[in-house]
Amino acid sequence: MGRHTLKITIQQKDEAIEIRLEGRVVGPWVPELRRVWAETAPQLGTKTLSIDIQHVTYADAGGKEALRDIYAQTHAALIASSPWAQYLAEEIMQIHERV
Repeated sequence: MGRHTLKITIQQKDEAIEIRLEGRVVGPWVPELRRVWAETAPQLGTKTLSIDIQHVTYADAGGKEALRDIYAQTHAALIASSPWAQYLAEEIMQIHERV
């Protein structure tokens, strides 16, 4: 995986869906994330959603907005272990709370 790419992995289980992001949520990858979410959202139903951002290395304004939109619709659990990912998760949740 190159340094300017985003890998999106969807894992579906009986009661949950996980979206795992690895790399940079920027530029052309933002519409791709939105497209993947648009395809995944109808399958959510009563399942819980988690978004694993542990391996996100950067998100631009558009990437953060896309993640905030998904969070606003689902109140997904954000999985973040690195300092950057924790900062990003807090920023996504704080912005949502202000709206």
